[in-house]
Amino acid sequence: MKLLLTSNGLCNETIAARFVEMIGKPISEAIIAFIPTAVNVTSSNKSWFVNDLVNIEKLKPKMLDIVDISALPQELWQARLEAADVLFFSGGNSFYLMYHIRKSGLDKLLPKLLETRLYTGISAGSIVATKSLALTSEYNRAFAKQYNEYAGEEGLALVDFHIIPHLNSSKFPDACDEKIKEVAKDILGPIYALDNESAISIIDGQLDIVSEGKWKKYN
Repeated sequence: MKLLLTSNGLCNETIAARFVEMIGKPISEAIIAFIPTAVNVTSSNKSWFVNDLVNIEKLKPKMLDIVDISALPQELWQARLEAADVLFFSGGNSFYLMYHIRKSGLDKLLPKLLETRLYTGISAGSIVATKSLALTSEYNRAFAKQYNEYAGEEGLALVDFHIIPHLNSSKFPDACDEKIKEVAKDILGPIYALDNESAISIIDGQLDIVSEGKWKKYN
């Protein structure tokens, strides 16, 4: 299984190069299925979302498809994911994304799909790949519960650690060393905090940090 778990997408040359390398074929032959579902319920300025798509398109893939699993019947989204070389999950609300991954049945299909495809996540898309959503903001949790789109705290458990994206970002005040140290006391297992220039790549269980910025491991 191959995963590239990012804080901020393909935002620098180092992460973009690792992404292309992990696809396993020329980028000009690659089909990327971008799953924007997590962004559906965020009410902020979406310029960051546009930038994420632009950073992918800059690499000139054969096709950049957009596949919203919350908006399409399974026979449509499943065929398009099966046609892709990369399943690319957007940032946004991780609880909302996890809810629709389970509701749609994608969680049951992912193990087979990922035998031959690269999983790539941005922020929430990276968090849901871990074993727990416990470190996601209370705001996102409350929002999902309010609209009955909460599927619990469990993630996909594709990896055995936790991720905190946006380390030291002024837009995410809880993602700072002092506060992470405090919450880490109640969490079992390692936590990787990634700034917006950092990512984690996993190939058949081998973990590597890909970064032009700063990151830190807790626990």
